[in-house]
Amino acid sequence: MSARSIRWFHPLTVGLILVGGAMILAFYLGIGGRKLPAVENLATFQTADAPLFLPADGTPRHRVTLASAWDLARIPTAVRFDSPMGAANGALTYNAQKFREPNDKRGGPHLGDDLNGIGGMNTDLGDPVHAVADGVVLYAAEPSAGWGNIVVLAHRLTDERVLTSMYAHLDGIDVAVGTLVQRGARIGSVGTANGYYPAHLHFEIREGDAPDIGPGYGEAVLNRLDPSATLASLRGAPDDAPAPAMLSEALSRSQPWNLLELSPEDAARLGEILDTGKDDGAEER
Repeated sequence: MSARSIRWFHPLTVGLILVGGAMILAFYLGIGGRKLPAVENLATFQTADAPLFLPADGTPRHRVTLASAWDLARIPTAVRFDSPMGAANGALTYNAQKFREPNDKRGGPHLGDDLNGIGGMNTDLGDPVHAVADGVVLYAAEPSAGWGNIVVLAHRLTDERVLTSMYAHLDGIDVAVGTLVQRGARIGSVGTANGYYPAHLHFEIREGDAPDIGPGYGEAVLNRLDPSATLASLRGAPDDAPAPAMLSEALSRSQPWNLLELSPEDAARLGEILDTGKDDGAEER
């Protein structure tokens, strides 16, 4: 046996290996720390209809639906973001329960923003809910009675990062999975999650392209972002300078060359070619 092999079996080395293995095992078993919730797939309606909250064993679960490659490729670039229920002053809404606000009765900090009409209770029941930015619908269904109807949109930022916005407790859904929606488009209406709560919109923003519908309260923030702060940072314009969304106009273009992104030089050259073709045709006639 070589000297190197003898050093490998030194008691200190063996002890470090055993301690490291024990720490890894403890992490996966949840010993000495919080065990991460299990993950369920929401890719099919069968799993989407399964209960969302605590199952019989009392273990909370996170639920993820995987977007298709086609939907991911179709995520439009969003250059402007607005509030899903309008600006606080103009739409007479307020944030009744902010992101990370403590709520021991519900199991921990709040994991989104709860947007309400200023009249409280059900005064905003049925009010329209709008897409915060140009996006594609990745999820539109009722994962559980306690969540009510949920819509999840995906948005691509100018730096190529993808965000998802989630609109929960909806009274009704006005979009279908795979639909491209422009900023400000109506995607649903404010609801009560089948009477579980007074009417309001539970709104979340996450970083990533996989809709993860977990609990509305808890210590595990995961990839959630502060909705109000994120919208403010991505606003793209002053609050008093509204601008129309351009996605619908872009989608209405019928000529194939209008769908291309060309440099000014290439665009000028394409114009010359098209004009030359028209002139040649006139000479032939």
